[in-house]
Amino acid sequence: MSLIDFELDGYDYATFALLLLCVIVFFYVMVTLGGLPGKLAEKRNHPHAESVKLGGWIGLFTVFPWIHALIWAYHDSLTIDVRKFPKTPGGSGDAKPAGDAPAEIVIAAGDQAPAGANTSEAASGRAGTVARDAKGGASV
Repeated sequence: MSLIDFELDGYDYATFALLLLCVIVFFYVMVTLGGLPGKLAEKRNHPHAESVKLGGWIGLFTVFPWIHALIWAYHDSLTIDVRKFPKTPGGSGDAKPAGDAPAEIVIAAGDQAPAGANTSEAASGRAGTVARDAKGGASV
């Protein structure tokens, strides 16, 4: 007595081979997609590449966290607080350099100077600013 009551022919073996191939392709695609956000973040020198990699693997089967990790891999981590831009004399708040005058970008200026900071610099409102010359070079 056997488990099946018919003989296996070539089509049955082809079906098993195709099913095995589909399982292998499925796992290959899952491994490739799971590692994609992490590989992109490492390639772009993202400062949180390990977190993006973990987010890609953890969010693989729930889709939404995986999409978030993919977007995060492309997001640069430079944050500029536009509320702290220096005011122009006209009062519009759009600071634009005139000619070759350096433009200032406020990166993270707080309301109070940190302990040990130069008080004249903090009093003038220049703490935490970076001046850029016309060629894009930065000076503090």
